[in-house]
Amino acid sequence: MNISYKSPGALEETRFEKIHSVIFDDSRNASLVIAQEISSLIRNKQEKNKNCVLGLATGSSPISVYQELVRMHKEEGLSFKNVVTFNLDEYYPMSKEDINSYHYFMNIHLFDHIDIKKENIHIPDGTVKKEDINAYCDEYEKRILNEGGLDFQLLGIGRTGHIGFNEPGSNYGSLTRLVHLDYLTRNDARKSFFGIENVPTTAITMGIRTIRKSKRIVLMAWGNNKSLVVQKAIEGRIDSNLPASFLQNHKNATFVLDQSASENLTRIKSPWRTGFSKWNDELKAKAVAWLCEKTGKSILNLTESDYNENNLSELLLYKSYYDINLDFYKRLHRAITGWPGGKPDSDDKVRPERSMPIKKRVLIFSPHPDDDVISMGGTFDRLVSQGHEVHVAYQTSGNIAVSNSDVLKFLEVINSTFPDCKCENDELIELLKNNTDIINHLRVREIAGTIREKESLAATRFIGIPDNQVHFLKLPFYETGTVKKNPASEKDVNIISEIITKIKPHQIYAAGDLADPHGTHKVCLDILLDSLQKLKVKSFMKNCWVWLYRGAWHEWPIHEIDMAVPMSPNQVLRKRKAIFYHQTQKDNVMFQGDDNREFWVRAEDRNRAIAKKFRDIGMSDYSAIETFKRHHF
Repeated sequence: MNISYKSPGALEETRFEKIHSVIFDDSRNASLVIAQEISSLIRNKQEKNKNCVLGLATGSSPISVYQELVRMHKEEGLSFKNVVTFNLDEYYPMSKEDINSYHYFMNIHLFDHIDIKKENIHIPDGTVKKEDINAYCDEYEKRILNEGGLDFQLLGIGRTGHIGFNEPGSNYGSLTRLVHLDYLTRNDARKSFFGIENVPTTAITMGIRTIRKSKRIVLMAWGNNKSLVVQKAIEGRIDSNLPASFLQNHKNATFVLDQSASENLTRIKSPWRTGFSKWNDELKAKAVAWLCEKTGKSILNLTESDYNENNLSELLLYKSYYDINLDFYKRLHRAITGWPGGKPDSDDKVRPERSMPIKKRVLIFSPHPDDDVISMGGTFDRLVSQGHEVHVAYQTSGNIAVSNSDVLKFLEVINSTFPDCKCENDELIELLKNNTDIINHLRVREIAGTIREKESLAATRFIGIPDNQVHFLKLPFYETGTVKKNPASEKDVNIISEIITKIKPHQIYAAGDLADPHGTHKVCLDILLDSLQKLKVKSFMKNCWVWLYRGAWHEWPIHEIDMAVPMSPNQVLRKRKAIFYHQTQKDNVMFQGDDNREFWVRAEDRNRAIAKKFRDIGMSDYSAIETFKRHHF
């Protein structure tokens, strides 16, 4: 029994797509619908006195699905006594007790909280002797067959296009086996393992054929970092170098996406190519920006022929090409301002921010202790210099991102400078010297958190705000002392609500990154949005505007930008210096990502790149620009 997912408005809209796909506003709502389908299948099987055989996935994508299934069990009486599970994969070698094992993952997110029979749980064993792996994998296949095959298979998708750990080059007829992991897959897992060098190079995985034989397949993809591989899997040709594309041959497979993961699908990126467009101001702006990029022309140089030759002639039924060009030019031009807090005694109608009150209370939310200066350091500096009362709220301590070597360095400085502290620190210093695998040590994390606090204060003092306007919130979801975080809770929402109520800001700035649904930025944003819903009835919130910035990796698409703040060369240098105060994050960053540039270089390159886009599209020539999108709540 499949839950009825909302279908697109017309067949033409999905004519480029070779796999059924549905798009939700966010991953939370999508996860609820997937959980509903699984629960309906379980109950349907119960009514027939049959087992329900589920293939389960790990990683960040299914966490919300499992949370909802646990809620259904506890609050709605959903029983799992007739459920048999087979997990897709497991690292090899890997002990079941290791916090990075998928045994551990499944237990803490699902199995420990429901009434499933332990003998009905099957997860590949990462402790099997290497000489016994082939026989073990054959037995795993037989167990699936003996249960009648998989009724439902839940999948994620890796950036290599892998499903399970079937990496590029996997065979269409492959079965459960030991595989070598792609570098990109290992690099994506580096955070949990505290460095790519600690990620296993091999894993046991169900094969492509094993997955394909499932009666029903649902693949989840959240975040814009998955959007390109999703587009290729759904719209491209079947290719062994993109294993998820094999699902095009499955008769009952659905890709469930959030908006960010769908942004490269033709019906989202350029819907006019599908012949199905509901034109509004936003879509018109998107079309003009797309046309500028495609033709290499500035806005006011686009011609009638450009529209006709690129599937946009329908736009000309509403206005002349000249008026369409002019509308977008004015929209973008009005977004540019050197007064992010509003320009005194100016016409509000042609500026992104209100002129009144002249001096605003501003609250900048920063997920980690350096996101404020990395993402909006120039705007931050300008808000302060223009006399606004600026507060910064660091939502988490960011302590996991400080290396043991940095903690050791600070402890040795303290010991050398203050001999009276020597006895207290000697034991920890010896531990840090001789054991690199103590990242989760509570005292080490406390010291790491303090280091990041003091670095933040150094940066904010440089920009010019008093210490009493810097707030370290230490949201509980993050403060586990490990990479693995707790789900966000009402406690987190209350902390955010309290500081907003205390400051009563006219402006809120927050990180709008949506790449990873369980990444710190996304969790912090969700907590803020929940808080805004809670507070929106308060009278002071009627005067509060929310501006979203992007992080070090992504920029807002040019047609979505509501405020663009130019920076002079001198302001670029001031932003760089503010970033430099975060010394532990400068040269040897623990969670660098697959971009080896330092954060200040990434930030400057991104700010210069968006300035070039503005210049290429016909705007003024600026050294660098920071951009924001207004969030309406």
